Formats: sequence, structure tokens, C-alpha cells
Amino acid sequence: MEGRPQSTDSLTAVLESPEEVLSTMSRDGKRKWLYPVPSKGSFHTQRLLLGWSLIVLFVALPIIHIGGKPAVLLDIAQREFSFFGVTFYPTDSFVLLLFMVGVLLTVILATALLGRVWCGWGCPQTVYLEFVYRPIERWIEGPEHVRARRNAGPWTFDKVWRKTLRFGVYLAISLALAHIFLAYFVGWKDLGSWLTRSPFEHWGSFLVMSGTTGLILFDFGYFREQMCMIACPYARMQSVLVDKDSMILSYDPNRGEPRAKRSKKIIRQEEEGFLPAKGDCIDCFACVRTCPTGIDIRDGLQMECVACTQCIDACDSIMDKIEKPRGLIRYTSENALSGIKTRRFRPRTLIYMVLLLAVWISFGMTLTSRDAYDINIGRVVGSTYDVLPDGQVANRLRFRVRNQTGAPTSFTVSMVDPPSATVQIAGASTIELDDGEMKRVEAFVFLPQSDIVEGVRATTLRFSFSDGTEQVEEFTLIGPTP
Repeated sequence: MEGRPQSTDSLTAVLESPEEVLSTMSRDGKRKWLYPVPSKGSFHTQRLLLGWSLIVLFVALPIIHIGGKPAVLLDIAQREFSFFGVTFYPTDSFVLLLFMVGVLLTVILATALLGRVWCGWGCPQTVYLEFVYRPIERWIEGPEHVRARRNAGPWTFDKVWRKTLRFGVYLAISLALAHIFLAYFVGWKDLGSWLTRSPFEHWGSFLVMSGTTGLILFDFGYFREQMCMIACPYARMQSVLVDKDSMILSYDPNRGEPRAKRSKKIIRQEEEGFLPAKGDCIDCFACVRTCPTGIDIRDGLQMECVACTQCIDACDSIMDKIEKPRGLIRYTSENALSGIKTRRFRPRTLIYMVLLLAVWISFGMTLTSRDAYDINIGRVVGSTYDVLPDGQVANRLRFRVRNQTGAPTSFTVSMVDPPSATVQIAGASTIELDDGEMKRVEAFVFLPQSDIVEGVRATTLRFSFSDGTEQVEEFTLIGPTP
């Protein structure tokens, strides 16, 4: 009856119901620790090589200099972003927008074609957890079954010193990663000088580094696979981006079912017809034990799967032992498992490709057509114009010029039209600009009142730079109305 309290038996039935929960959560809501067993194989070797290549690249990018600047420098304080010799400034917002859209479309296309290949092969969360932090844990605390038994037991001296040592090593690595991360924003040169001085001289960056160290330590020491399963929004996106033609990690039920535990001898008897034939899956749970997110790939595509291919290596190893063909778990599509030909190029992927090509072409054209110098002309706040005693009209202007060439330069300003007008820069007539420097210069433009028609006059100014570059800018001057 509605509103009647549930009986104890009914509550127990709910708790024991087969409803799915997160693989890292017990049915009572407590955290369930995972102890994935590493499975060696061809995919693991490829991921290991790629993972360490990405780690070396992550460390090297702020150190390597291209065009006098780090390969990647995100200088937020100076509002300059440098990527492989090209520096972007706040005025390049449209170029940066195209770049970000291009990256997003690349991820979308890769997901539509290959599923969550980024998560298992290139994401820093997976790379550092599987190839840095977990190997250290195995080295200090032992294999997975030993760790599980020790963690379930009481606190002993052996347990305390191993965990203390592990978290001490984790802290050192997290500290190093935090400094490398900070180098992307301040550069190694400044970071190196800060390391030799008191933190109070650069307390803001010190707090960022300390906070980043704590977050890295918390993530890889405790949160771990939950980052992929709970916090990362990409897992939720894949259900929209993946279709039945996408290549994903899949178990082949047509070949594996019905599964049953049995020995190699029994399998041979099945093949000889002495026993009823069963599927190739011997229900050994090797694919489950090796999964870093604790799922059973045999249940089909799941949000928690990060496409790390550990289950493929584990299953292929078992297939080799029982003399069965590899590929019970493999990269394939849902259509292929159903006997339907997989279409790599379909309307969805073709649209993504066309959009991606258009965005990257637009990005390249916009980047290559960018002026060497960014020039902006505006009026100084205050009086719009002044009429001088000699009858000339003076407009007070402000020139904002940024040097985007990668080398120091200087410039002068002259009038092109009308010929009767003159320009006078406040201070020195020649303005010096360092690489990437932006200066605001005030100037007066004088022209005869007779050159002004109905209160306005279009003018042209020439900016001449020391490298021979000239840029012509137009601006409308204001004067009295007859």
C-alpha cells in the first residue's frame, strides 16, 4: 500500500538486487579499491612506448626553444601564448577560436571512428597512472593480490613503512610534475630563478604550484580511475559520438558464448565431439582482473571503458594457452559483430571531415595572413578636436602598436593623405619596440580647416618599420561643421 513502510525483507531484496553500480563502489556506497593486474602483450607494448614518449614530450616542451621562445608557453600575465615558434596575442582571439574548434572537431572525429582511443592511449590521466604511479605501487607494495590482502588486514609496521615510502615517492613525483606544469606558464628560466629564492618573493606562483602538487597527489594517489568514471565529461559524450560503425573494444558473443570454465583437456574433447561444444570464453575473468576501471567487457560497451586494450592482451594470452584463435576481445564495431559491413566513411564522419578541413584551412589562412604588426588607432579621451589660432584643426589620437615579428624593431608615422596634414608624435619621433612588445603612443594630427567637409575628413597614415615593412591605416578625423 502506498505510504506503508517497507519491510526488512523488502529492503534486503533491494540491496541484493542485480542493479548495476559503479565498479569502484560497493552496494552500501563505500569506495571499492581496484587492483588491476597488468597484462603484457602487443597493445601494452605500444601503449608503453607511446605513453613514455608523451611524458618526455610533456617535460621537453617548456624547455625546448623555437624562435627564441619555449615550444609552448602560456604566459597569462603578459597575455601571450606561444606554440612552436608562433606567438598569439589577445588580438588573435579569432585565430585561437579556430584552433580550439579544430582540436574539438579532431577529438569528435577520432571518437566517431575509433571510440575512446584518446582516453586509453593519450590522456595524461591514463598515461601517468598506468605507466608511472601504479608501477611504483607494485614495486614498493608488491603484486595486486598481496596488496589487497595487506590492505584488508590490520596496520602493521610492514604496512606502514611501505605506504609511507610509496606516498613519499608519489609526493616527489607530484612535486616535479607541478613544477613542469608551472613552467608552461612562466617558463623554465623564471622558474629556475624562483627555486633559488624565498617563496614569499613569488607567493602567488608558489601557491599555484603547491595546490597543483596536492591535486596531482590526490588524483593519482586516491581518486584514480574515478576521474575517468565520475569527473570527466568525455565519458558521457561518447554515447552521442559513437555509433554502430565506430571501432570500439568489444567481446564477440557469437564466438564466446555459451561461456564455461573448463580445462584445455575438456576443450580438446569438445573439439573432437566427445562433449557438447561451448563457446571460446572459459570464464577465467582475466579481462575483468586486468581492467583499470573494473568493468566486465563481456557485458558490452560501457561508459567506464577507456579503451586501454588491457582486456585484449589478457584474453589473447588465454587464447594462446588453450590453443584458440586470438580476437575474442578485439577492436571492432557493433555492426561487424552482427555480421554487417562496417562503414568507415558515413554521413556523420564525412560531415565531421568537411567541417574539420574547413576549420583548419581557415586557421592556416588566417594565421599566414596575419600582419607582422598589429596596429590600432583611436581617439584620446577628452576633447574630440581643437581649432588652433592659425586656423588648423588638431585631433589628438592614440596609436597602439604591437610587434609580432619575433625580433626588435622601431617605427615612424607619416601622413599619406591629405598631403596638407601633418602628424606629431608625443616624445621621440622614432618608437622602439621589443619582440612581442605593445606600446601606446599619443600623437596630434594637424590639418587645415578647409580640408574638412561637413565635420569629417578621411585620412591615411603610413607606419614605416625598421625592417622595411610598411602598413597603411585609414582613420577619420573630426573638425568643425560650417
